[in-house]
Amino acid sequence: MSQIQVLIIDDEADVCTFFRRLLSRKGYVVVTATNEPEAMLALEENSFNVAMVDLKLPDTDGLTLLQMIKARQPACEVILMTGYSTIKTAVTAVQLGAYEYLEKPFDDINEIETLIERAATHGFNLLQGRHDKEEWSEVAQAVGFQVGSAPSMRRLVSLAFKIANKNINVLIQGKTGTGKEVLARFIHAASGRADQAFIPVNCGALPENLLESELFGHEKGSYTGASQTRRGIFELANRGTLLLDEIGDASPQIQVKLLRVLETGEFMRVGGEKPIKTDVRVIAATNVDLEEAIREKTFREDLYYRLNVVRLEIPPLRSRADDIPMLAEHFVRLLNPDLRLSQGALRLLRDYGWPGNIRELANVMRRAVVMCNGDTIMPNHLGSTLLNTPADSAKTLSSPLRDNQDPDIPFSPDSFLEHYAKADALGKMSAGELKQMLQSLHGLETSLLSVMRAKGLVPPAQRGLKDTEEETIKKALEHCRWNITETAKVLGIGRNTLYRKIKQFNLRNS
Repeated sequence: MSQIQVLIIDDEADVCTFFRRLLSRKGYVVVTATNEPEAMLALEENSFNVAMVDLKLPDTDGLTLLQMIKARQPACEVILMTGYSTIKTAVTAVQLGAYEYLEKPFDDINEIETLIERAATHGFNLLQGRHDKEEWSEVAQAVGFQVGSAPSMRRLVSLAFKIANKNINVLIQGKTGTGKEVLARFIHAASGRADQAFIPVNCGALPENLLESELFGHEKGSYTGASQTRRGIFELANRGTLLLDEIGDASPQIQVKLLRVLETGEFMRVGGEKPIKTDVRVIAATNVDLEEAIREKTFREDLYYRLNVVRLEIPPLRSRADDIPMLAEHFVRLLNPDLRLSQGALRLLRDYGWPGNIRELANVMRRAVVMCNGDTIMPNHLGSTLLNTPADSAKTLSSPLRDNQDPDIPFSPDSFLEHYAKADALGKMSAGELKQMLQSLHGLETSLLSVMRAKGLVPPAQRGLKDTEEETIKKALEHCRWNITETAKVLGIGRNTLYRKIKQFNLRNS
């Protein structure tokens, strides 16, 4: 690689002098600028490998300069320099294409030199058309994180890797089953705390009195049954990482106590009198829209801003359709390396909507491996929910008719509906037949909509997400006969979340 050229843009002359002396000793060509006109002139006269840009300048800002630099010299990697108070803006810069950001004051000179060299090498490789293995790939492999090839997911993981070493809180948002805990483990493994404890706790899985003791511990005799002193998770996770999963389900009282820990770095055990210091990196995860929860007064705004220093939103599996075959094959290899997936099975997997995301995919593949008695997983091994081709659906729908010994009924839509609209026809069917009928109708609906779209026909307008969510919860409650614990398991949410949704939608056990 030819001699590295670095542009320093900072309105403080001392900072420019510091970098000129530091980098010149390394053999770099260094140009400095203290304002936007000087920076534009430097970009016109030189070709840079790296630009170090202060986020706050008198006549402009780092984000504007980032976009100008990338427009004029795309191969120039930009490193933002920022104070802690502007971390959120620095993260936005990384999302806009900045290579990295550095926090002021600069404590580790070796880190700066290494970062500039890495950035220059990365930009040079891109300029030469070489795409080296991502920096985060080894960490992802070590924790079993299957990132895939979707650009949205790779950008997310790249950002997560870059903020992993920063001692800042992270909020991970995503639908149930998207892999929020796996992403949290990846951040921990990529951080300087990797050799310390990673402890996840589900805020929605424990009642309030147990959750407080679980988080902060308790003193002997602090309540009935507390026969000995017990350390809480904040003590056990000291110098490590704590994942507060389903943070949206934490009670108001727990939210107050969490806020105090995040503000002061101190807490007290239940029944204790002495504050205990803790050094914990907090990652919070939720499938709840916390901004909506703030508007509904169920989540504290000040706690939200403490947790939401950096927000990472995991895309649903349906938006990563190209990654589905890779993920499916990964789960099959884990369960039985001798099996392979047929093209028909892969087609069904790609076409399915995956409301349960990666967790649902893992469960489907687990069932398929168990059901497969050969060396190839076929479509029929995936379960009736995915068997949604028109031919398969019609065949499945015909079986209840044959079982009811009424083979002469023609299979036109009108006659089919006319026959099964009769209460006695459904009443004669067994429980298994009724379940089969329901699954088949779901599959037929999916296939019908798919064919209509392929033929350019406009399907009927879908209802809003809120309506769909309300109906899903209502059906699950009725299916589980209003057993809250069982319903929460079926829906894949916490009990507290389910109680809140029942109240929100004003659902009643009729």
